[in-house]
Amino acid sequence: MTSETFTPEMSHAEPAHPSNAARNSLVINLLLVSAFVLMLNETMMNVAIPTIKDSLDVTASAAQWLTTAFLLTMAVVIPVTGFLLQRLNTRPVFILALSLFSAGTALAIVSQSLPLMIVARVIQASGTAVMMPLLMTTVMTLVAPENRGKMMGNISIVMSLAPAIGPVVGGAIIHFLPWQFLFILVLPIALLSLGLGMRLMVNVTTPRYAPLDVLSVIVSAFAFGGIVYGLSAFGNRDGFDPMMAWGPLGVGVVAMVIFIWRQLQLQKKDAALLDLRTFQSYNFTVANIMFVIAMASMFGAIGLLPYYLQDVLHLDVLYIGGILLPGGLLMGFLGPFVGRLYDKIGPKPLIVPGMIIVSAVLWAGTQLYSDTPWQAVLVVYTIMCIGFALLFGPLFTLSLGSIKPQFYSHGSAILGSIQQVAGAAGVALLISVMSATQAANLAGGADAADALAAGIRAAFLIAAIVSLLAVVVTFFFKKPEPVAPGEGGWSGGH
Repeated sequence: MTSETFTPEMSHAEPAHPSNAARNSLVINLLLVSAFVLMLNETMMNVAIPTIKDSLDVTASAAQWLTTAFLLTMAVVIPVTGFLLQRLNTRPVFILALSLFSAGTALAIVSQSLPLMIVARVIQASGTAVMMPLLMTTVMTLVAPENRGKMMGNISIVMSLAPAIGPVVGGAIIHFLPWQFLFILVLPIALLSLGLGMRLMVNVTTPRYAPLDVLSVIVSAFAFGGIVYGLSAFGNRDGFDPMMAWGPLGVGVVAMVIFIWRQLQLQKKDAALLDLRTFQSYNFTVANIMFVIAMASMFGAIGLLPYYLQDVLHLDVLYIGGILLPGGLLMGFLGPFVGRLYDKIGPKPLIVPGMIIVSAVLWAGTQLYSDTPWQAVLVVYTIMCIGFALLFGPLFTLSLGSIKPQFYSHGSAILGSIQQVAGAAGVALLISVMSATQAANLAGGADAADALAAGIRAAFLIAAIVSLLAVVVTFFFKKPEPVAPGEGGWSGGH
């Protein structure tokens, strides 16, 4: 296959050649299906923790490690994917990701203890962490700039549908079947994707030598892992332990400073684990600011609404999934249309109204009371998903399309890392505000439902205030300009 491979620095004219079109489409579709399976598994687990806790006879805080360990592994592994995507070809990275995920899924099926389940989740997460950066880097390498919006729209289907249907599917499985079927039903699909990949996946990039700085790997593990774990501890409603939150967070922040300094030194000789020269692109930098706010808002809001629907409105988990499902489905449905619009009119006409819609819905969340009908939540959440549909595809396309092709793998890894940290930060901040306000209202004599509703309103207020900053930031994007032929990317306001 070496005659068909090309380097990321080569023009996008070659991948668009008719002889390569079918190959490129096959590769991207395999990656899309696999990414969907991996993300679906992650979101299905969210509703299963209480059932698994009872089955394994462990405490709620211990069972939460099934989620925490997954998030920590993602946070630690994603920064290393930039190196992997440079050193290894498309096919072996794909096989590595699916093999790890399949092995972790198989281990989860036979696990009879919490420690073994946590090991299984860590192995699963190691494969999941590699897949999205691989998908993003491959798309940016193969797809010409004028068609990237449409392709990113297809990716947004994966990113929208998996979180949308995951809790619904997970809830239905838990309701009717033993929790092991969460993994039993996923494993054949993962193995099928792996088999198809081993047979059909081809190499579409040529690896280049990239030195691995072991110190950067170690420091990044403490940096991203410490920050994500510390932030997650702030959002623990089962009992807040200051040392379990501030300690890891402090270590993470110090390690992050060291990590950034180390990368700035190493990138002078093209040896950085994560090359921060991606931030020399104006649009990439502004897009990442937007990602932090948008991801924190989305994960925070998604974390709040189940508490409201279950503990305030007292709805069954299956109904909760049904209420959240239409928004996710609509978000996935709109993805390709938004992508085609991006190719025609550019990012700003989509990103500006998208962020305004999200901000408006967050402000609407400050009006959720214990007697608010569930239909209002359905409408508000669905409108929010329309805003996210206008945001995420264009932000991914603009941010990665604004950096030089040799930095695509680094840019994809940075975006994945920021997504993990921002999501953890959003959940931690809003759940902490919710819990503190709830406790204050309970102490003041309010009943449980009214106290929790007050906490949720306070959390949405914080998110709404922060969202105003993102609305302002949307006006600072520059229109991407095509670069000279042969460079294969956009200047994006370098």
